Amino acid sequence: MPPGAAIGILGGGQLGRMMALAGRTMGYRFITLDPTEDSPGGQVSDHQIVANYDDRTGAADLAAHSNVITYEFENVDAGTAAILEKESFVPQGSELLRITQNRIREKTTLNSIGIPVAPFQVINSVEEAEQAAHELGLPLVMKTATGGYDGKGQKVIDTLQEVRNAFEQLSVFKADLILEKFIPFTKEISVIAARSLSGEIRTFPAAENVHRRNILHLSIVPARIPDTLEADAKRLAEEIADKLDVIGLIAVEMFVTQEGHLLVNELAPRPHNSGHYTMDACVTSQFEQHIRAICGLPLGSTRLLTPVVMVNVLGEHLQPLLERVNELPDMVKLHLYGKKESKPQRKMGHLNVPAQSVEEALQIIDTLEIWTTTEVGQ
Repeated sequence: MPPGAAIGILGGGQLGRMMALAGRTMGYRFITLDPTEDSPGGQVSDHQIVANYDDRTGAADLAAHSNVITYEFENVDAGTAAILEKESFVPQGSELLRITQNRIREKTTLNSIGIPVAPFQVINSVEEAEQAAHELGLPLVMKTATGGYDGKGQKVIDTLQEVRNAFEQLSVFKADLILEKFIPFTKEISVIAARSLSGEIRTFPAAENVHRRNILHLSIVPARIPDTLEADAKRLAEEIADKLDVIGLIAVEMFVTQEGHLLVNELAPRPHNSGHYTMDACVTSQFEQHIRAICGLPLGSTRLLTPVVMVNVLGEHLQPLLERVNELPDMVKLHLYGKKESKPQRKMGHLNVPAQSVEEALQIIDTLEIWTTTEVGQ
């Protein structure tokens, strides 16, 4: 799919925005489908179709004006994606979307291809939950199988007495529930792998991720882990990309256990928050790589050019950041998403801070006095 072709994006959020910005420099045109007028992705696209993700008329309009269609987050309607597969070129397909939209299908699939995950059981009643808690052992995490983002739709369980209350609270979401063994990890890391139409696979450097209130706060690269462990993490991501026939990107989130082993926590079949550092610190950004992969171009180099820390800008950080924008050090790269409304804990943008070392980058973030010392991770 040569430059000049039209790429349709299901979803008009910040990931679609940054995907379009990267692709436009390569000469591609973009059409976005999103229910929100003037969406972040729509602002930088050639055209936005304002329609719900399950709107078949909107989907048909997207297909009619696109040479290739991708999606920017996995909660778009899988049924729409399946229809688009028949009417247009959707290299990612709908099957991977269907798998990653449901934690039960995702973990069952990973188990079936030999990828290590935390022990889990599917639960349909309080009695099953209590039995599973006895079998898995405390502590545990109860999660909804569908939905849930940035820590929503899940409860940590420390005692058997909490099982019933957690089940009752999560049952209101009207979704299947899963009970997982809580893993006492030492670090959370992620690796983003790209797989092209020809089967070429490349991985980006592992990111060490720090969460606050279950929302990604920092991505630290290089991750502060042994080289051998990073190599293992990349091999896991490559194996997943290969065995699941991924086209485009897949982000693989992992726990590093106290014993130094890796367990896969979640998958995201698209660009990922923890890959934003690539925009200013790698030869090729994750967004350009995704475009290359779905359009059949050779994949770009994933070489890290400099240590870097990415820090998310949430709603509560936006105004203090804007007040200090003229004071930002010259190495700091600002990325704002064009969202109309700023809300606490809503992702409004991010900063990439390249530096001589990740420790220096963390110190720079600290001196901005926008995030607390605890948030910065010092």
